[in-house]
Amino acid sequence: MRHLPNSTDPNVLVGFATGDDAGVYQLRDDLAVVQTVDFFTPIVDDPFDFGRIAAANALSDIYAMGAVPITALNIVAYPMEALGPELLARILLGGAEIAREAGVAIVGGHTIDDPEPKYGMAVTGTVHPAKVVTNAGARPGDVLVLTKPLGTGILATALKKGALGERDLTEAVRWMTLLNASASKAMLAASAHAATDITGFGLLGHAGGMMRASGVALRLRASALPVHRLVRDMLAVGLAPAGTRENAKHHEGYTEFDKNVSPETRLIFSDAQTSGGLLVALPPERLGTLSAALTSSGALAAVIGKVEAGSGIVVEP
Repeated sequence: MRHLPNSTDPNVLVGFATGDDAGVYQLRDDLAVVQTVDFFTPIVDDPFDFGRIAAANALSDIYAMGAVPITALNIVAYPMEALGPELLARILLGGAEIAREAGVAIVGGHTIDDPEPKYGMAVTGTVHPAKVVTNAGARPGDVLVLTKPLGTGILATALKKGALGERDLTEAVRWMTLLNASASKAMLAASAHAATDITGFGLLGHAGGMMRASGVALRLRASALPVHRLVRDMLAVGLAPAGTRENAKHHEGYTEFDKNVSPETRLIFSDAQTSGGLLVALPPERLGTLSAALTSSGALAAVIGKVEAGSGIVVEP
């Protein structure tokens, strides 16, 4: 993307310069549209659950900007001759269920023939231009809050390797299909300074984006991380995705780990997430408002660190 010219259109409020979760384009003084797209290969065996997870994942980028999703287009790559239409129908029904839950209208889509199934959505949302939450507003003194546990990439790899069964992922699937709508409303109620959702680049990858875009340093606590059940067990037997290990190599460039943070925990910080939670930066005095707003939503309000002056990320035990 660095080879592409930035838009000079003054109505582009958020483009790709800061690596944010979605683009924002102002239509009126009181209205902007928010756009994003996301799709991927199956991470679970059940096609209906795959559709639900992929749809929740795509919608998450809109919620991370403090916006409300309104429409979506299905994106499908699928080997119709090899797998038949029934499985595809289940995938699309899963996506439709999540869209209904979010109040989103699916207005069309596009399908191509592909040997490997892929599904996701292009989503459009709306937001008041003055209420956009970006990854560039974190300030020294803010606390950092994470709203979902980590480790879905590790669990999905263990499933593919046969080390776990579908029942072992039931709780993780529940989290991956939990919309970030309540977390988004809560961060707005708490006047959050910045936010991003945690997906394929892992916690350190997306936190690094916030760190660079905001011009600050982050200090994280390993002991405060919420982690899915069985994740550490899978790491103990060497089951970590190749993408997670690649993430970790990249994150070394701007992350300093305390010597007492274990190699397994370091991988959790870099684990590629699917439909992860929001990472929110907000003033400590607003933490109670955020936690109270999340009480009945099923999401977490795990305080995992703070924002400081400087640059880079430090991870303490």
